[in-house]
Amino acid sequence: MAGATETSMKELRTVVGASLIGTMIEWFDFFIYGVASALVFNRLFFPSFEPIIGTLLAFSTYALGFLARPLGGIVFGHFGDRIGRKTLLMISLFMMGLSTTAIGLLPTYATIGVWAPLLLILLRLVQGFAVGGEWGGAVLIVAEIAPPRARGFWTCWPQVGAPAGNLLAAGVFAVASASLTDADFNAWGWRIPFLLSFVLVAIGWWLRRAVSESAVFSEEAREGVERFPAVEVIRRRGRALLTGAGLRFGENLCYYVAATFVMTYVTEIRGGDRSMVLEAVLVGSALECLTMPLFAALSDRVGRRLVYGVGAACVAAWFLLFFPLIDIGTRLSITLAISVAMVAHGAMYAPQGAFITELFPTRLRYSGASIAYQATSILAGSLAPLIALSLYRATESVWPVAAYVIGGLAVTFAAALAAPETRGIDLRQVQ
Repeated sequence: MAGATETSMKELRTVVGASLIGTMIEWFDFFIYGVASALVFNRLFFPSFEPIIGTLLAFSTYALGFLARPLGGIVFGHFGDRIGRKTLLMISLFMMGLSTTAIGLLPTYATIGVWAPLLLILLRLVQGFAVGGEWGGAVLIVAEIAPPRARGFWTCWPQVGAPAGNLLAAGVFAVASASLTDADFNAWGWRIPFLLSFVLVAIGWWLRRAVSESAVFSEEAREGVERFPAVEVIRRRGRALLTGAGLRFGENLCYYVAATFVMTYVTEIRGGDRSMVLEAVLVGSALECLTMPLFAALSDRVGRRLVYGVGAACVAAWFLLFFPLIDIGTRLSITLAISVAMVAHGAMYAPQGAFITELFPTRLRYSGASIAYQATSILAGSLAPLIALSLYRATESVWPVAAYVIGGLAVTFAAALAAPETRGIDLRQVQ
């Protein structure tokens, strides 16, 4: 960082701040749907089914957002590699805010019948499409301006936006849940986080207007751009795509079990208190936000592969204790289980942006990073709560769920071992 000029450091901080806030807002929008799916959507949009079946259906609509993410990654990646990073970031933010606010205004099944879940599905697809393009642009625009020897640290800040968005989502729901009766929360209180999105998106839009286009991209674009970047990255960088997808698989899976499925497990299956598990996710998300910059800085010193692999191994080991602690049922045991899982998850998620970015050349980087990142969103992200709940219903045991998570983390551990070490690489030299 010492080699950077004062002007470039000021620009870097502006880009990082805008990326962090924008990413946090987009993930807040995405995560509040997951919280609502676990807590209220089964009753409001699928009331004709028993509670567990209704929750499965709610998680199914939750999963649809992930199905749209790879398509969003391809489309946004294509145009991001052709016309630049900034414009696509603005579009993704607008799409996410509009769809999320619309969910907050959506009539329930009791008012418009089957149109309620159908409209919910449509809006969730728009959410997924938007967030599919968000990550690549937010990470790239920071990675391409950051000093190579500190790229992991600076690029982790858009990554912090994800647990920060979850922290904000769980916090808003926790306040609404604690302040309102169950009847009021189910009647209108659940809408508050969705409507709050409109204000947050306006703030994010204002901040992102100040961001300049990536200089690395601008230099490369002067020499020409690929006509079909997504096709070229699949043809020329297949191994990098598989590596990035493998790095994502277990990381993505464990997060959605620890942060989303656990809410249904505690409230619907164990009959626990809703506010208690929301508070636990709140604490875990806050601790992950605080520790991620440390893990990212460590990856700049000892390498991406080591930090990532150790993180995967630690989460896998912790899941042998995760559900036994949840089953104790105390506020302390639930908070401990979720917090340790999230902090260990941060050891993977913190260096991930830099790690995946460094696998691809500039003219294919938005497409490559987005496809690698979003490719596992269907199997590991969207279906994780659904598969976990189905495994529990089939066996009435949490151990198959724990085995499912540990198996996914084994894939990620293997990908970290097989990946090239990219710490400190010059992005202009990646071919």
